[in-house]
Amino acid sequence: KSRGTMVISIREVDPVFKGAGQKDGLEIWRIEKLQAVPVPRESHGKFFTGDSYIILKTSALKNGSFCQEIHYWLGKDTSQDEAGIAAIKTVELDAALGGRAVQYREVQGNETERFLSYFKPCIIPVEGGAASGFRQAVVNEREYVARLFVCKGKHTVQVKEVPFARASLNHDDILILDTKSKIFQFNGLNSSIQERAKALEVVQYLKDANHEGKCDVAVVDDGKLMADADAGEFWGLFAGFAPLPKKTFSELDGKDNDFPSKLLSVNEGQTFPLDCEDLTRELLDSTKCYFLDCGSELYVWMGRETVLEDRKQAGLAAEELLREGNRPRSHIIHLMEGFETVIFRSKFSKWPKKVETVVSVESRGKVAALLKRQGFNVRGVAEAAPLKEESQAHIDCTGNLQVWRVNDCEKTFLSFYEQCKFYSGDCYIFQYSYRGGDGENCLIGTWFGQKSIEEERSAATSLAHAMVDSLKFQAVLVRLYEGKESMEFFTIFQNLVIFKGGASTGYKKYVSENGTEDDTYSDNGVALFRVQGSGPENMQAIQVDTAAPSLNSSYCYILHDGDTLFTWVGNLSSSMDHGLAERQLDVLKPNLQSRLLKEGSESDQFWKLLGSKCEYPRQKIARDQESDSRLFSCTFSKGVLKAREVFNFTQDDMMTEDIYILDCHSCLFIWVGQHVDTNIRARALSIGEKFIELDILMENLSQETPLYVITEGSEPQFFTRFFFTWDSAKSAMHGNSFERRLSIVKNGVKPIRDKTKRRPASSSHTGRCIVPDKPHRRTTSSSPDHVRVRGRSPSFTALAANFENPNARNLSTPPVATKPSPRTTPRTSPEPVKSHQRSESIAAISALFEQPRRNLIPKSRKAGRAVNKHQPEASKPEPEANAKETTPAVEDGQTVTPAKQEDAKEGQPEGVEGLPEYPYDRLRTSSTDPATAIDQARREMYLSSAEFREKFGMTKEAFAKLPKWKQTRLKITLQLF
Repeated sequence: KSRGTMVISIREVDPVFKGAGQKDGLEIWRIEKLQAVPVPRESHGKFFTGDSYIILKTSALKNGSFCQEIHYWLGKDTSQDEAGIAAIKTVELDAALGGRAVQYREVQGNETERFLSYFKPCIIPVEGGAASGFRQAVVNEREYVARLFVCKGKHTVQVKEVPFARASLNHDDILILDTKSKIFQFNGLNSSIQERAKALEVVQYLKDANHEGKCDVAVVDDGKLMADADAGEFWGLFAGFAPLPKKTFSELDGKDNDFPSKLLSVNEGQTFPLDCEDLTRELLDSTKCYFLDCGSELYVWMGRETVLEDRKQAGLAAEELLREGNRPRSHIIHLMEGFETVIFRSKFSKWPKKVETVVSVESRGKVAALLKRQGFNVRGVAEAAPLKEESQAHIDCTGNLQVWRVNDCEKTFLSFYEQCKFYSGDCYIFQYSYRGGDGENCLIGTWFGQKSIEEERSAATSLAHAMVDSLKFQAVLVRLYEGKESMEFFTIFQNLVIFKGGASTGYKKYVSENGTEDDTYSDNGVALFRVQGSGPENMQAIQVDTAAPSLNSSYCYILHDGDTLFTWVGNLSSSMDHGLAERQLDVLKPNLQSRLLKEGSESDQFWKLLGSKCEYPRQKIARDQESDSRLFSCTFSKGVLKAREVFNFTQDDMMTEDIYILDCHSCLFIWVGQHVDTNIRARALSIGEKFIELDILMENLSQETPLYVITEGSEPQFFTRFFFTWDSAKSAMHGNSFERRLSIVKNGVKPIRDKTKRRPASSSHTGRCIVPDKPHRRTTSSSPDHVRVRGRSPSFTALAANFENPNARNLSTPPVATKPSPRTTPRTSPEPVKSHQRSESIAAISALFEQPRRNLIPKSRKAGRAVNKHQPEASKPEPEANAKETTPAVEDGQTVTPAKQEDAKEGQPEGVEGLPEYPYDRLRTSSTDPATAIDQARREMYLSSAEFREKFGMTKEAFAKLPKWKQTRLKITLQLF
């Protein structure tokens, strides 16, 4: 036999595996007369104790490729010949799939959690098999045979039928007694709430399968001496109550964790131990097979240059090794070189973080061509498609945003004019209230600049925790670092500018301690900004080093030096990028005309401002991509974190007593159940940081990976989308996990809610939340007198018409820009909209805000009033008095709509001078020492001119010219209405 990469002979591959593994889901074969025979889909999950099976699980990954895992299951009564054939056919199936699948040996009664997760809630093997004519117990309806099952497992349940006798009962397990008219669940005294809840899923399965969903369910608790009718009936079936025996040592569960790992070389079915003090990757030869014996698991490692026959012999040798050692409960796991599992790699003290591609494109192509000539579909071994960038944030972008800058140990509220301008030397806290699929949601987050100091980061974290605590943990908490922001963050801020330097005392401390130059942005100095984003509602301008290496052909840049302004367009940038750069000019330099420079046609002045001309990158800056999510159940005790993966997870796997981590690679979600201990709940963020340190998946996650802390009952859509289905009513039920599940099993109806947790929200057919009773939130303005409106105002739509595709809008996904709007003449404000368009726009918006409104304040903001003295609050605005005007007026022979009349009134200043002045703290609606004898509807006019400009970002005269609905919105934000 010639030895080459992935050597394979097609004659050794069973034709029954033709086309296998080309679609997501399960495929099963049973061994009949030493041949693999496909099992129809309707029989999946039904196993006979006298048979052997091969199970293929195919999963479609986000990158477009397939991932396969193969299991061969051996019934307790299967023959040795059938077991051997199952092992051999498993190796053949793996070869037909390209040699990349992990193979697991499963023994009845000792299946892996991964295998059991395919057949939730459980599998209950049936007596008989193919060789015995499928002997099955014939059930006589008049004589229903009662059966007793023992259930074990917290996330997946192993069910085993035991003798119907008192001796089968014990204090540690959960047993289910299935009788003709009633199903009893006996909860051992030492069993956990989570195990009891999972066992109820088996009760539901038996109720549906054996009783057509029509029978009584009773629970009997071990150790409770207060007898009731159900308990009396249960013990009566066992001839009366009596003390239960304790488990013997041989019956105790657990794996041999102290078993020393041994490495053995396999040659022609014979094993030879290797004498080595330390396990390293260099010990494994690509031309051989090896055993790594860990006691409860026996790994069979197959080099990529081994032939198929060698792999088969290694599999048979592994079976023989366990038989000779009388180890029926040990698992055999087959691994191909280059596709080792994380657990296997963790057994070695030295394993390269990144291994070179072990199967080259050329080698994979040869195998694919060989199999294709024999009629096999080999799409699964083709090269995977590249990852596609996630562009949808799954969050409504028309909510209410508040931002604070952290200064020492306090936070300072930022006006809407400043809230979208961050500095790399500072820390920020933001609170965002928005409508979700289940009503009002709240997101509270921290953002740490690259040059912010640890003291202010700790202060920001503490202040954010206090805000979440004040909302009774109903808000989602997120921790973000500059350069590692999530898509949700960018969507919330829409138009974000990140400057160098800082405005806090912490940055000044950073400069002095590190002896660096204060590089805080100056509007009159030299500065270079990289423009990025996915549309007008998700764009950023990031200040970078003013040097040529900061350029990148995939982006557009803005360079200014005082009154000199350039827009540099990379050759690989898109028309959307050009449009975003044009928009950012209105933010950074609204009064200057920019010179457009295409890459390759730069002027000497441009390069002089950058220092000199030199090489720069062309590829887009890589960001962490979202990968296939994996769920882990976590326990945290005495500073030690233990995590266990939950396979093929669903919402029902998440128990209210536990903490779970959903790892999406680009971010981590820490889900905290409502019944988690308060002390553990407060350390949820630390648990996420510990998880990153453990690096369980050996994916080398950054310590700056975004972390979300989510409390049960407050799950946002950008979290629940990772689950096939999500029922928010389940988290609102009474009781612990067991009590909730018992209610569902007994009632057979939808879960009963404690109370309505959030207001219902109506949605349009596009999936975007509609909030008719409150105005859109404002974004950053480009000048004090020019206020831009957050969201999709008609005027914004008119200006953005040249950039957007109105047919491609979903949730918060930004519209795609199609072409830039050239700046041909200098301007100090955006292009004016035609008179009739402006009137129609104002009339449309006024119609929304002149309706009576129940409340403009999200309940989360109300609950958070006591968080900090700087945090703004709001009260309910009264309906406009002229809301019912319908008769148009006539002016100079032209019809003037009520909207035009109102607009004319709004343009007139209202008594700016002549009023007494009071400090802001006395004018707030929540002031403890309110100013008296003032016009309550015009609180803002009693501010001094300096304080008015500080809070509103404009003069009183400019404010008076704003439409009344804009004035009201600003006053609500600042607690002056």
